[in-house]
Amino acid sequence: MLSETNYYLSLTTIVLSIAGIAIGSYPGFRMNRATIALVGATTLVIINGLTLEEAAKLVDINTIMLLFAMMVLNINLRLSGFFNVIANRIVRIAKTPQQLLALVIFSSGFLSSLFLNDTIVIMFTPLLIEVVTKLKRNPIPYLIALAASANVGSVATIVGNPQNIIIGIFSGLSFVEFAIKLFPLALIGLFIVWVVIVSIYRKEFKEKVILQSDEFQPKIFKPLLIKSSVVLIVMLAAFLSGFPIALSALGASVLLLITRRIKPERVFIELDWSLLVFFSGLFIITDLLNQLFIAKYFSGKLELFTGNSVFDLSIISLVLSNLISNVPAVLVLSPIIKSLNNNEILWLALAMSSTFAGNLTLLGSVANLIVAESAKRHGITLSFSEYLKSGILITIFTFLSGIIWLNFLL
Repeated sequence: MLSETNYYLSLTTIVLSIAGIAIGSYPGFRMNRATIALVGATTLVIINGLTLEEAAKLVDINTIMLLFAMMVLNINLRLSGFFNVIANRIVRIAKTPQQLLALVIFSSGFLSSLFLNDTIVIMFTPLLIEVVTKLKRNPIPYLIALAASANVGSVATIVGNPQNIIIGIFSGLSFVEFAIKLFPLALIGLFIVWVVIVSIYRKEFKEKVILQSDEFQPKIFKPLLIKSSVVLIVMLAAFLSGFPIALSALGASVLLLITRRIKPERVFIELDWSLLVFFSGLFIITDLLNQLFIAKYFSGKLELFTGNSVFDLSIISLVLSNLISNVPAVLVLSPIIKSLNNNEILWLALAMSSTFAGNLTLLGSVANLIVAESAKRHGITLSFSEYLKSGILITIFTFLSGIIWLNFLL
């Protein structure tokens, strides 16, 4: 039993940690989201008198392993030139600016549903800038489209983004069940992104210009490309066959690490270890938040809190995702859904709303920030206000379509 002093120290630590995670740093300190989560989690373990074994039980190992495995797969695909091949195909097929935009949106959306949205924008932003620069087009609408479509497309599967990974593990939904319910919504959302961008940037897309450019020359490491593609197909087959998602992905990553060509250091040095640290710390913070506050004060009132409806939960998720970021929002709301008989449609509503919430502002998702920062390094400024013009409309229309679609599934 915690003393009153320790109880309030714990709540203060949780508030400071989640606030820091939402902002991304503390003024005057060189701390990012990962270090804030780690410091907060460690402080809570000490205050609450937990052993390291007890703290470790609060971390969902399936989620951590799935994230790790997907990062290994993504790194191998990047090193093989897989994403360069996709960019080359886009340049060869697109004949007009509208076609180029559509290819960027739907290829980004589809790939994000398989390889994590953050990974896709990391790979595609510099490639896209190179392409639109050669074609002498305005890069801003294409960059906004890339970020928004990566977010929207990622809603389609359990492995599309970090919050979906958490939802997939917690809900027990299979890869196929999840995709069948949300893949059509992702397609609708991608079409909405295209319509909004074309409508806002009429000058860029009203002319039926024939695009001409030297073919984008992809750099390919053929042996690794073949191996990575085969392993990817095997992993997807395992997903579709109903094998445990985390174990299937981990098995695929192990196959890629058995190699005579790529030094393991080359893969491990590119792994986003900070993301794994962030998730581990966040699991501890949000679990203790639930134990100390949510379960204590909302026990027996959770149905009133969400209204036990798609609309109510989605609105709460949308607001919370923009206040504290979508991953913490999902971890905070997950125990509530579990208490409501683990309602499948509510899990899907949480995935939809927390994902689409990321398109509201430039700060709404990590994918948006990656695109903006990468563009900045190439001398292109994607401002908060410029993004907002499209982000608000994309969020409103995709969110409404999500509510309608999920109520149709009821």
